[in-house]
Amino acid sequence: MPISRRATLMMMSAATALSLSGAGLAFGADGERFDVAKLMAPAGNVPDHVLGDPNAPVTLIEYASPTCPHCAAFSNDVFPVLKSTYIDTGKVKFILRPFLRNILDAVVFMLAEAAGPDNYHNIISTYFKTQNTWELSDKPKDAMLQVATQLGFTPESFDKALTNQDLFNGMEAMRDQAVNDFKVEGTPTFYINGKQLTGEQSLEQLAAEIEPLLPESMRGTAPVTPAPTVTTTGGETFTPVTPNSAAAGTTTTSAPAATTTTTTAPAATTTTTTAAPATPAATTTTTAQ
Repeated sequence: MPISRRATLMMMSAATALSLSGAGLAFGADGERFDVAKLMAPAGNVPDHVLGDPNAPVTLIEYASPTCPHCAAFSNDVFPVLKSTYIDTGKVKFILRPFLRNILDAVVFMLAEAAGPDNYHNIISTYFKTQNTWELSDKPKDAMLQVATQLGFTPESFDKALTNQDLFNGMEAMRDQAVNDFKVEGTPTFYINGKQLTGEQSLEQLAAEIEPLLPESMRGTAPVTPAPTVTTTGGETFTPVTPNSAAAGTTTTSAPAATTTTTTAPAATTTTTTAAPATPAATTTTTAQ
């Protein structure tokens, strides 16, 4: 539908609030423990997409933002070995949850939901790998669409995925719960069987927390973090998917204006502070320009 000037202005206001509100907040203290039952009951009716054995002895939850450079570094450099060592072997079940800092974060997670459960993590992983090609673009919607088409979306299915207002509202509720109940103040934030770890974590740091929680028969030598991968601006390998049209809602939304985010590569795997937003003013828009 045509985008009205009023809707565009509302979108710009919401995008600014999501990007800037809460600036200057610091992470809470590491090691605080939270009720696992409450952690496993996320607000907003947004489904968890669990990787690994549902009955694994360790549950690892990550609140992440696709525009966060530290989340991207974790996804690209640490997560592959974490997955092969702990998730694929039945030791850990992993849950990645949305933490919206801006409209572009919402777009990535809405596309992932539209792609369906089998392709959810592939969509998010691909946007992390290509983060610098779309987040810093002066036309982020076009850049994000280019990535999406290589993942099997069409312009029509891309736009349809971004009309799911219920999902957008649910992710905002999930973010608010994370801030208010679980003291998430930046991304990435992890919970290992209820214990909070803030900021980017190395494989060795996570292994040190995971190993003591495992039955003796499952324990092993902690793996070594591989050298960082190199992400290029072209020639990336993508795994095509078929978007799940049923996952996208049918409510009408307006396209948000592009947000501009300046990122720098993390200097070390143990330092990261991305501020969490306060609850933004009500918005009816979910789409990137």
